[in-house]
Amino acid sequence: MSQLKITQVRSGIGNKQNQRETLRSLGLKRLHDVVVKEDRPEIRGMIHTVTHLVTVEEVD
Repeated sequence: MSQLKITQVRSGIGNKQNQRETLRSLGLKRLHDVVVKEDRPEIRGMIHTVTHLVTVEEVD
């Protein structure tokens, strides 16, 4: 399965509570944090919630 490299590029401060919680559940705590997750529908849904706060790249 392919993997996704997720980088937080904007702060969660001032956003809705569910968006801040989504960042935390993805494993992102501060700006420029990077996590690698499996490309699954659950992860894609979480990314969709915070698309304006993160960048996503596919990793082989």
